[in-house]
Amino acid sequence: MHLNVETLALINGGQAVVLALLLWFGTRNGSNNAVQGLRMRATALLIEACGDFILAFDFKLSPLTVLLVGNTFNLVAQALTVVALRIVLNRPLRWREAIALGVGGWLGVTYFAAVHPDYLLRVLWGSVFLTGNAVLNIAALWGGCNKRDTRAQCLLLWAYLLAVALLVWRNVSLWTEIAPPQGIGAPTAVNVVYVFLLGMQPLMASVGFLLLYNEILQRELHDLARIDPLTGVTNRLGLLEASEMLLARARTRREPIGVLLIDADHFKSINDRFGHDDGDRVLLELVFNIRRMLRTGDLVGRVGGEEFLVLSPSVKEADLLALAERIRGAVERTAFNIAGQAYTLTVSIGAAIADPGEPDMMGARRRADTALYDAKRAGRNCVMISAAALT
Repeated sequence: MHLNVETLALINGGQAVVLALLLWFGTRNGSNNAVQGLRMRATALLIEACGDFILAFDFKLSPLTVLLVGNTFNLVAQALTVVALRIVLNRPLRWREAIALGVGGWLGVTYFAAVHPDYLLRVLWGSVFLTGNAVLNIAALWGGCNKRDTRAQCLLLWAYLLAVALLVWRNVSLWTEIAPPQGIGAPTAVNVVYVFLLGMQPLMASVGFLLLYNEILQRELHDLARIDPLTGVTNRLGLLEASEMLLARARTRREPIGVLLIDADHFKSINDRFGHDDGDRVLLELVFNIRRMLRTGDLVGRVGGEEFLVLSPSVKEADLLALAERIRGAVERTAFNIAGQAYTLTVSIGAAIADPGEPDMMGARRRADTALYDAKRAGRNCVMISAAALT
């Protein structure tokens, strides 16, 4: 098969179709944003393939039809890709800018093709707007290479930087040639190399999208393993990892960490009297009251049942006790309506201070647990701090 522009366009179109099917049918799980974004990218690839097929069979169509219809497909695909990438990354969509770039590019290309024919200006005009689309993608990806948990953003960033470099190279080559071609279908070295490299860019971008999708799934699985499904707060595994990180930071800064163990008083009677569904709603309200009392940087997690742990870095004993009292008071003041009956809940809280020199957080946890039992024995609905923390 003779390697010309039409042959390369046919190969690129077939490749785009295969990639679109791979993205569409290979991305059924994960967050809605990730799936929606990849399927929009798949749609963009199918539209891009239509433009490639138009170019592949240009000998059966008029040059103006190839130009206008082919560029329409290409510009629509570029705009959809901008939005798709931002959906996956949870960035502002910028769809207005993408549409404006597409419309502006199409109008200029049409003008320099039908009204004032000038191939070099047409290519330059279209390249400026394609570069604008690439810049929107680069802006969304910028900084991704600096993150340890993602390399897909780095690959996509390089794909779009190379796309910009390809556009610049094409324009420089055309403007410096003594006898530049008058259409992309002309069998010149510049056109053949441009179409070949242009066909590689969707492959690189699609691989990047798939890697990004995989990284998102991995992060979601990581988070699910560390989040309590009922209350949405950190679970025991997450608390263990967070404790180690907070203690390592405390050693560096030589600052203590406050520990609170919070237990709902007589919670079993709620489950026995009203059922577990209403009991779960009470737990959610309890978590809400705890969370709204915390500072930025404080962490709350569910230890088990109706018991919760709060880690408060860089806090003094007096401030830790004040925080515990705020939580206790907020819960006590909250009135629950369960099965048409008014109900109030109280909590007992054990407090302890973890010294940055301790090998781990288990000692402080045990001291807070002892203080919690002291609060229970003292009649509940109160705060106790461990004697060891006061020395």
